[in-house]
Amino acid sequence: MEKNFKRTLITTALPYANGPVHIGHLAGVYVPADIYARYLRLKGEEVIMIGGSDEHGVPITIKAKAEGITPQDVVDRYHKIIKDSFEEFGITFDIYSRTSSEIHKKTASEFFRKLYEKGEFIEKTSEQYYDEQADQFLADRYITGTCPHCGNEKAYGDQCEACGTSLNATDLINPKSAITGNVPVLRETKHWYLPLDKYEPFLRKWILEEHKEWKPNVYGQCKSWLDMGLQPRAVSRDLDWGVPVPVDGADGKVLYVWFDAPIGYISNTIELLPDSWEKWWKSEDTRLVHFIGKDNIVFHCIVFPTMLKADGSYILPDNVPANEFLNLEGDKISTSRNWAVWLHEYLKDFPGKQDVLRYVLTANAPETKDNDFTWKDFQARNNNELVAILGNFVNRAMVLTFKYFEGKVPAAGEFTEYDKQTIADFENVKTEVERYLDQYRFRDALKEAMNLARIGNKYLADTEPWKLAKTDMARVSTIMNISLQIVANLGIAFEPFLPFAAKKMRDFVALHDFNWEELGRTNLLKDGDVLAQPTLLFEKIEDSEIEAQVQKLLDTKKANELKSYKPAEVKEDTSFDDFMKMDIRVGTVLECTKVPKADKLLQFKIDDGMGGRTIVSGIAKYYKPEDLVGKQVCFIANFPTRKLKGIESQGMILSAEDADGRLVVVSPSDLVKAGCQVG
Repeated sequence: MEKNFKRTLITTALPYANGPVHIGHLAGVYVPADIYARYLRLKGEEVIMIGGSDEHGVPITIKAKAEGITPQDVVDRYHKIIKDSFEEFGITFDIYSRTSSEIHKKTASEFFRKLYEKGEFIEKTSEQYYDEQADQFLADRYITGTCPHCGNEKAYGDQCEACGTSLNATDLINPKSAITGNVPVLRETKHWYLPLDKYEPFLRKWILEEHKEWKPNVYGQCKSWLDMGLQPRAVSRDLDWGVPVPVDGADGKVLYVWFDAPIGYISNTIELLPDSWEKWWKSEDTRLVHFIGKDNIVFHCIVFPTMLKADGSYILPDNVPANEFLNLEGDKISTSRNWAVWLHEYLKDFPGKQDVLRYVLTANAPETKDNDFTWKDFQARNNNELVAILGNFVNRAMVLTFKYFEGKVPAAGEFTEYDKQTIADFENVKTEVERYLDQYRFRDALKEAMNLARIGNKYLADTEPWKLAKTDMARVSTIMNISLQIVANLGIAFEPFLPFAAKKMRDFVALHDFNWEELGRTNLLKDGDVLAQPTLLFEKIEDSEIEAQVQKLLDTKKANELKSYKPAEVKEDTSFDDFMKMDIRVGTVLECTKVPKADKLLQFKIDDGMGGRTIVSGIAKYYKPEDLVGKQVCFIANFPTRKLKGIESQGMILSAEDADGRLVVVSPSDLVKAGCQVG
């Protein structure tokens, strides 16, 4: 049954404060949430958008230990970076707070305490790994070992990042403490569990029967979990960083971050609206919408609703429009591998281009399946769509008005049939954009908004006012009036998607009072309204800018390869006498050419200090011949002569194999005389 809501509460997944925000976060959560919040505000609806940093959990303590600082130092640093980046990017939170705040600690403690007193938790004792030297229980991320599935020797106690398999710490082969490197022992510890299985009948009815309108990826993942059968889930853990478990006998235990974090939505609302927060969380006429990525579906559709239901006083989410993942240049985004486009770096590298990234991430949004961000696509969408379609139309309309009507809105005369058809076309845009936004289909909504610019471009191209100006200024006046009305409409249509460009467009035509209901109207501007001098909405992005970003990623990939490089096993022992039989010398390359009909071979003429020699080496794949001329190389001088492609090779040039398999010639760090021995 359709509900009539008076207000909408939007929450966004809390970014984890052990690193900055990247484009995967933006595409999956924050851009669509901001589009939706701006749209509802534009319609005059009562809406708030709640965000904040998730600041508890093991990864933060690991980073703090690695850097020799406190967990609070870590979260303070990244909370500021994330919050400042969101503000500069135009994400319109009504509040962006944090889970280390005193309000949050109080709210989370009271939430736990109420469920505890109602008898909603199960107390269970289990065996967990303990580091005797560090004198503490080990969270899953503090245990490493060999993955039983793929043999990766650096798997964590909760997951192997090499093969992606979820693990229990006890599954690991040869487990070790990440703190001391010692072998941990199993010890008994008591924790509190939320009995998800108790609420399974309720969840099956609420989700599978009452929310069939949810996105297929969300509904499908929930059904899969429910069909497997739910199990009790621990809400506490042994750790010294987090919200302390507020019951007797819980020393050294904190609320598990998955339990603590979503309560942050409530505590942040209390911080924003201390006197009226309950109407947003406890009134049936409030619609609650969670914007999240697919890795958070279970927590927001099954776990958090169970927590709210167990309390009994809260509303449940009306929708959870989760997105899939955004990949980067064909590879999964990874914070640990630094394989990401970080928002704060983007804002520095592309100043004033917030809307370009907002546009690309929306146009390429992973709404129904994983999608891929590439810098080439970023450039193409900017140059071919934002510049060539939207920017081109607005600029032409403004420039022509200044040319023929001194920068004032001209009067419209009698409409032709083509004028009427064009007006009908852009009047329909509101209906289509609105339909898609109401269905959380932001990619399709953006296409419809861009169609309005296409209508404008086609109208100007077909009517050719620059030609009519020679004979029929009355007709030109009508054409430019309609064109400027389209510009004004674009300033409304793009407000949810491209807020910076939308404001520029409205400023161009002095449209200061506006709302969503006016979208599609032909009388937004009055005859004689004075226009502002236009500037370019968007500018072309050059190849050099894109190449710099691609190179940054290539450098990252190279660094990761070097970091993960595992040297070949040391060969069998050899004697000093055998080594001394090798005559290794330094020579200078006089000539270097490719060997005909041999893709891998290069022919060297070497100054060896003894009259010269020829050496053939299989490194053509890694070097251009001209780059080696003049370079000093190490070679084995007493290697037996052998024929390669008819050429007598008098030695062997030494090279090292890099992490990626590339061969690098071995050279002395300083210039030495040709013929010097190495040893």
